[in-house]
Amino acid sequence: MKKAAARTAGSVKPAKPESHLAMVRRARKINRELAEVYPYAHPELDFRNPFELLVATVLSAQTTDLRVNQTTPALFAKYPTPEDLAAAVPEEVEELIRPTGFFRAKTKSIMGLATALRDDFGGEVPGRLEDLVKLPGVGRKTAFVVLGNAFGVPGITVDTHFMRLARRWKWTESDDPVKIEAEVAGIFPKSDWTMLSHRVIFHGRRICHARRPACGACPITHLCPSYGEGETDPEKARKLLKYEKGGFPGQRLNPPPDYPGRPAPPLGADS
Repeated sequence: MKKAAARTAGSVKPAKPESHLAMVRRARKINRELAEVYPYAHPELDFRNPFELLVATVLSAQTTDLRVNQTTPALFAKYPTPEDLAAAVPEEVEELIRPTGFFRAKTKSIMGLATALRDDFGGEVPGRLEDLVKLPGVGRKTAFVVLGNAFGVPGITVDTHFMRLARRWKWTESDDPVKIEAEVAGIFPKSDWTMLSHRVIFHGRRICHARRPACGACPITHLCPSYGEGETDPEKARKLLKYEKGGFPGQRLNPPPDYPGRPAPPLGADS
């Protein structure tokens, strides 16, 4: 009996590592299914033109899009153009953007980029990656947000949510944003990059959270190799859902018409 048991135990073969081709197929299926879950996925910063999106994205560092959206109306009302912002009194800008945190450094960045736009680009936001990343406070992530959403140029936005989910889904093992960008770009057609970014970030904010993923309420568990890292009980998981998935306001004060949730409240208003 012992020998038979030993043979039986020894005959159980470990699961084969996933091939690269299988991973690509699984990744593309995740994207297709996320497209069905979030058909309304969009950038969660309020903006009316490339300049507003650029400034808002710089301000979004180390804070929420909601806080930025609650802060920028007053900022853009006073400084609607790069020329206006470049000529501003720094202390007045600092006071306006104080709610976003790190307001002195951010004031330096947005006034610096406004000055560069005025002096080097005729007051217009450039539509090329190589030009955008030369602006103060603008890295590849910010540049791709602007390119993808203001100019229709495909790009992958590797923020903290995208990094986390790309690793959980085994699209990459890297923790370097530039390497992750390159690896994910090799998995998906270029035409998918911008919307893929929105869908992944939406999912990370609403369901696949950093500390307590709502695994039991996730619609793509059958494709996730990290299922079980979070709460698997369906009832408990549903209580972890955020924004429209949890019945709460979103991050935009002025969301797109097809957004299914409630708009966020202005700064100082009760939600």
